[in-house]
Amino acid sequence: MASLPALRLLKRALLADHLVLWLCLVYSAALAPFTPGFASWGNLQTILAYAMPILVVSVGLTLVLIVGGIDLSVTSIVALASVVGGKVMSADEGWLAGHALAVPAGLLAMLSVSAGLGAINGLAVTACRIPPFIATLTTMMLVSGLAIWLTLSRKIGGLPPGFVRLGQELWLAGMTAGVTTWLAHLALSCTLYGKWLYAIGHNARAASVSGVPVARVTFFTYVVSGWFAGLAAILFTAGLETGNPEMARDNLLDVVGAVVIGGTSLYGGRGRVSGTVFGVLFLALVDNSLNLLGLTFYTITMVKGGAILAAALTDALRNRLLTQE
Repeated sequence: MASLPALRLLKRALLADHLVLWLCLVYSAALAPFTPGFASWGNLQTILAYAMPILVVSVGLTLVLIVGGIDLSVTSIVALASVVGGKVMSADEGWLAGHALAVPAGLLAMLSVSAGLGAINGLAVTACRIPPFIATLTTMMLVSGLAIWLTLSRKIGGLPPGFVRLGQELWLAGMTAGVTTWLAHLALSCTLYGKWLYAIGHNARAASVSGVPVARVTFFTYVVSGWFAGLAAILFTAGLETGNPEMARDNLLDVVGAVVIGGTSLYGGRGRVSGTVFGVLFLALVDNSLNLLGLTFYTITMVKGGAILAAALTDALRNRLLTQE
């Protein structure tokens, strides 16, 4: 009997909305004294600059997971959008090199291509009834290969200064990520679309019987996810000043991990944008601190993989607790 209060406390902690935020605070407090430069303002700027584009693409994936899907192609979409932007804007080889409309046209092209690829994923899942894992895995492979083929594996430089500012001015990148994240939060919490997402994720058949346009909502969600990947591509490309066919190739683990660590369920029907924000922050803190400690890339990847595995196990336990209520 003495263990019942402890079990109730553990259950409350597992179901808490701000569990990851507390983990961020505890982790920072524990590592700061032993990690030179970790608590400095310059390092905080480095963490934020790394986290902004990851946050944007993670928010799009959050919506897909809530509706009960998965999108493994988001980082490949980032890479292709980066290449398309470079092909349009580059002063060296861009189609609109030196033109006054190069930057607006480049931004429009990047977002349009990304949303179009999201639409392809949405059609594959809804119209062709291909399982989301297979559909988006195939898109990931196809899009990655296309990005490399278009550039022959070369990076595209010579991007306009006006475009580069979008990624290198921290306040501008922060405002872009913050506004889009807030809009996604409002869409989930204050609109009919958000209610439909949760309903489909909980039980798509029951939602359809209740009058929810399941196929249209699911399709639109994949389009939105692609659009968010395009916006992340803008921040990535502007920050690094190059169109890169391998952009964000190593960030899929961070994106999926941040969403899962933030409490969005792999089973669908549960998740919050605020949780994704905390998940991105947690992985950014882990990545940054381990780099400052001089650990190798492979060691850092193993640590992050362990953290994501723990989050997945926690999600399974949460799902079991909720189904017992």
